[in-house]
Amino acid sequence: MRQGNQPDTARTAVGAPSSTASGAHAAPRWRAVFAFPNPVNEYAARITAGLVALAAVATLLSGFGWGLVLIAAGFWLRVLFGPRISPFALLSVKVLAPRVGPAKLVPGPPKRFAQGIGAVLSTAAAILFFANFALGAWILLALLIVAASLESFVGFCLGCAIFGFLQRRGFIPEEVCEACNNIALRRL
Repeated sequence: MRQGNQPDTARTAVGAPSSTASGAHAAPRWRAVFAFPNPVNEYAARITAGLVALAAVATLLSGFGWGLVLIAAGFWLRVLFGPRISPFALLSVKVLAPRVGPAKLVPGPPKRFAQGIGAVLSTAAAILFFANFALGAWILLALLIVAASLESFVGFCLGCAIFGFLQRRGFIPEEVCEACNNIALRRL
């Protein structure tokens, strides 16, 4: 029995069983597939950004349009699945960041937001390139190089700054990132 007199197999208005113990776990399992870590190791994020910057510079210098597709795919893998599938993120998290030293933890939601911006920019660049608007593609890629370089070399996450701005203006609810709002929680 659950709360009060409600049995475990409560019925919906149309008579179908609602979530049972086994069905109740289906949503969390799917959520876990698309989970993004919180907190995030800042060193791993910066190394990943450096790898993105290198790939983007190589793509820009070579003019290899398929490089845009690979960069976009990497961003989408990181946005959707966190660091579990992306080759750059795996290299950063599992191999390179541990060599830097102890993790420096920062909130995850702004980093995921930043990855989302990278996904949109790189996808738009790939679409422009294959639609014969190469100049537009290279301009977007140059913007991506600037943002990734700022993250990697200076430690300034432009996407995170945009996330903070949007959260302070109420466009992103405070509950999305409590540590972003509470100075005491920022020292994870």
